Amino acid sequence: MKSIISTLLASAFGLGLMAGIASAEEITIATVNNGDMIIMQKLSKQWEQKTGNKINWIVLEENVLRERVTTDIATKGGQFDIITIGGYETPIWGKQGWLASVDDLGKDYDYDDLLKPIRAGLTVDNKLFAVPFYSESSFTLYRKDLFDAAGLKMPDHPTYNDIKTFAAKLTDKSKEQYGICLRGKPGWGENMAFLGTMVNTYGGRWFDMEWKPQLTTQPWKNAIGDYVKLMQDYGPPGAVANGFNENQSLFSTGHCAMWIDATSAAGRVYDPKQSQVADKVAFTRAPTEVTPDGSSWLWSWNLAIPVTTQKLDTAKSFLKWATSKDYVKLVGETEGWVAAPPGTRKSTYENPNYIKAAPFAETVLQAILSANPNKPTKDPVPYTGVQFVAIPEFQSIGTVTGQQIGAALAGQQTVDAALEAAQTQVEREMTRAGYIK
Repeated sequence: MKSIISTLLASAFGLGLMAGIASAEEITIATVNNGDMIIMQKLSKQWEQKTGNKINWIVLEENVLRERVTTDIATKGGQFDIITIGGYETPIWGKQGWLASVDDLGKDYDYDDLLKPIRAGLTVDNKLFAVPFYSESSFTLYRKDLFDAAGLKMPDHPTYNDIKTFAAKLTDKSKEQYGICLRGKPGWGENMAFLGTMVNTYGGRWFDMEWKPQLTTQPWKNAIGDYVKLMQDYGPPGAVANGFNENQSLFSTGHCAMWIDATSAAGRVYDPKQSQVADKVAFTRAPTEVTPDGSSWLWSWNLAIPVTTQKLDTAKSFLKWATSKDYVKLVGETEGWVAAPPGTRKSTYENPNYIKAAPFAETVLQAILSANPNKPTKDPVPYTGVQFVAIPEFQSIGTVTGQQIGAALAGQQTVDAALEAAQTQVEREMTRAGYIK
């Protein structure tokens, strides 16, 4: 009898061990190769140790990430348990039923601490379909030492005319010092993120109220013409290959006098561990021209869970950990408060440690809160979204437009030819999709 009991107890103990092992899971996370996500990947070992779970990381360049994730979720491929997606995709994919809702991360998650415009952009029919990892608007970073040496003063509200004047005076190609760095890499979320705001402030819009494309109108020609001339005359060589990360590297190593891009870059260019010019940087608002409407964008990088996952609880556990107030604190204490993920939580902007380390904090917060996706342009439009149009087709039309403008930047065609080609392609797509009758 004793041996039977011993055998049963041993078996039960063995089953218990097996159950414990089985409860640990490996989840696959697809994310972008931006600095904040690299920090998340590094610190995620703490979550793995705490939970016993493991992470298989798929870290990709921005355009490649979008392509891989979009293909997988649209075909229900189920490759990923967590995906990094933007404020553009989240409401569209949530409405399609492709994402699991994430309203149940617990009271201690403190949903009310999330910035309202960011949370609203991730919500469809009162359901939250992603949680923000970091959020951003756009602004102008510049080298105060170079401005001072040249006797120049950056206004609080610069115009693109000012930018052109400054870029000309601050370019010294013999020193590999370029007056301005801007995104040139084609893609709806790369060059078109910046160019969308430039077109907006020049008085342009993607569509009129009948959904007819407006890419050959004068505001588009003025904006894209100025952009191409700026970059060809005063930008770095090979600019058509430069996206956010490439320009961040150029600016941080002292090659750019000005850089107009995401406010999320501030934490890295002000960080002496990541930037050679950390003590020489200043900032001001994104430039305007004809109108301030839509001159700075509103964007969030978010973590979401495809409905195809077989590991929902584990995925939610990671989402909660990586976007919590405790995670912000963890980054601040281990990587420096200047590196804390920006633009997601009110508590970050009430934290004296962050405010002290991040002189740009208030400017970034106000830029995020003031961006208005419901009035992105001077003239009325049938869409929402500042640097994107919140329709499923924009991923395609934004990219083909970016490719045509990239060809103009590379000197392969004129600006007029690029815009005419893009207009034709966008008209075709919008007619096929039923927007244009």
